[in-house]
Amino acid sequence: MPQFLRLALVLGGLLAICVANGPARAADIEDLYSSQTIVNGKYEKNRQAGFKRCLDAVLVRVSGDQRLPAKPEMVALRDKAGSFVASFGYRDRMEGIPNHDDQGTYDRPHNLYCHYKPATIDPVLALLGSRPWLTERPRLAVFLATERGTRHFALDANDERGVLMRESFGNAAAPLAMQVAFPTAALLSQAGLADQALRNTEMTKLDTIAKKAGADQALSGSLVWSDKELGWIADWRLAMAGKTYMWHVRGVSFDEAFRVAMRGAAQILSGNGQPK
Repeated sequence: MPQFLRLALVLGGLLAICVANGPARAADIEDLYSSQTIVNGKYEKNRQAGFKRCLDAVLVRVSGDQRLPAKPEMVALRDKAGSFVASFGYRDRMEGIPNHDDQGTYDRPHNLYCHYKPATIDPVLALLGSRPWLTERPRLAVFLATERGTRHFALDANDERGVLMRESFGNAAAPLAMQVAFPTAALLSQAGLADQALRNTEMTKLDTIAKKAGADQALSGSLVWSDKELGWIADWRLAMAGKTYMWHVRGVSFDEAFRVAMRGAAQILSGNGQPK
C-alpha cells in the first residue's frame, strides 16, 4: 500500500478534530480543497494534463507552501494526479459564442474545476513534509510604489492608473484563498506615504495603517520597470512575529510580480519560512 494511503488512516481522523476545533468552517474547507486551470476542450488528454496542474495548485493552496511543486516526489504524484480528484467540472470560457468550425468544437477553452477531499490531500502533504494551513487567512493591505521612467505613483484604491494592477493582485490572491485591500489616496496622504516614502517606511507603521484600510496587516512592495531586464523588478516585504521578510523577482510582467508577492506572503504566513 502506498505511503500516502497508509497516512490517510491516521491523518483523516486528525483533520476531523482540527476542523471541529479550528476557525475553518465546513464551507471554507470545501472551497480550500479545490483548484482550477484552463484546458482546451473536454477530451481525456487535456483533462489529464489539467489534473496535474490542479494537483500542484491545490497542494500550494491548502498548505501555503510554494516550494511543493518543485519537490522530486511530485513527478510520481503527477503521474496519478487524476486519482486524487474527488469530482471535477467544466465551464466554457467562450460560453454564448457560437462555434465557427468543427475545430472550435473540440478546442474551445474551458475552466477545469477540481475538488478534493482533505482525507486524500492531507496525506500527500505529509508525504511532502508539509501540512494544511487551516487557520483564518489574513487580509493584506497592499502598499505599492510603482515607477516607470519619469512616471511614479503609489497604488491606491481608486486611481484609474492602477485599475489593471488592482485586478491583477486580486487574481493572484484568489488561488491561495486570500484577499487583498488597497489604501485610499486620502489615507496615504494623511500618513505621509507618498510613493517614495513607502519604500523606507517601517512595517510596524504600515501594519497599523493596514487596519485603517480594512485589512489585517500590510504587504509592502516596490515595482520598477527595467528596459535592461525587459520587465518589472519587484521587491516585497511582510512582517510576522517580529521579523521582516524580504523577497524579490526581476524581469517579469506585473501579473507575475503580484503572483510572486502573494505566493511569498502565503509561505510566510503559513509558517513555511522565507520565500524563494
